[in-house]
Amino acid sequence: MRLTVCICTHNRPRYVRDCLAGLRQQTVQAFETLIVDSASGPGTRAALAAICHGDPGLRLIRLEEPGISIARDAGAAATVTPYIAYIDDDAIPASDWVEAILRALRSSPQNPALVGGRILPLWEAPLPAWWPATLRGILSIIEHEGSGEYRTDAVPHGLEPYAANMVVHVESLRAAGGFGRDTGRIGKVLLSDEEVRLAWRLQDAGQLVRYDSSITVYHQIHAARLNPSWLLSRLYWQGASTVQTRRHLGYNQTVWRELPRRLAVAVLCAPAALLPAGSTWCLAARWRWSYAAGFIRAALGWRAGDAAQRIAASSL
Repeated sequence: MRLTVCICTHNRPRYVRDCLAGLRQQTVQAFETLIVDSASGPGTRAALAAICHGDPGLRLIRLEEPGISIARDAGAAATVTPYIAYIDDDAIPASDWVEAILRALRSSPQNPALVGGRILPLWEAPLPAWWPATLRGILSIIEHEGSGEYRTDAVPHGLEPYAANMVVHVESLRAAGGFGRDTGRIGKVLLSDEEVRLAWRLQDAGQLVRYDSSITVYHQIHAARLNPSWLLSRLYWQGASTVQTRRHLGYNQTVWRELPRRLAVAVLCAPAALLPAGSTWCLAARWRWSYAAGFIRAALGWRAGDAAQRIAASSL
């Protein structure tokens, strides 16, 4: 079985080089590599062309419209292999990453539609002491060891797949309509949950959606993210993303059931939200307020995906 490895990137050629260096060290070379340039600037465009020049194992696709979900769908449209393995440009695969993917696919009791893997941190700077221990996962970190189907007792409650390390059956992805255009990172806008939405849609349709920690990558945690402003923005957009995902999957009643609690949290934590964005004071109250604010706004009709596209377009 051959595999397509897809790296979607936006203005980060250094990380792409690190990722490719990891792919060159794989114990199994039964894959091709596809780089999707998601509307990067001229400098990155030239850098990526230089990276791929003269390497027959690399294919480069250029998109003029930004958006990680759009880029991932373009990667799936361009592949001819049965499975596509998504890895973030700032992730470095373990040397047996491809081997572990192929082993997981072959040993599965039925052809899986999606397999998520483990994501361990590579810190560009130490995690600050003020960072909430319960929010390590916000940095796209998954440290659980084991395997099993998502949303069952085989894995911890709340464990979700991240497309920083995720393998998808291409035909299942296409049949499900792809990742969608109104979710996922667009430029610097931190909209999320595109991979969660896809995974639960496939699982709700009766397909196998699994986790396997033997499929491991190392995620370079950007030093620029380790500040209160980024954390609060990330939680605000996560609140909105959660509402979008639930409604997309037909779980609208869970939004309305949770809304009173989020309104109560917003009211109780509102005074702390007046502190400067860069302050670490009262952070527990402030991140809860940020999440609640995004959740409430989306629950009451704000179209977060449309807003993200407008914000991203204005920054190009």
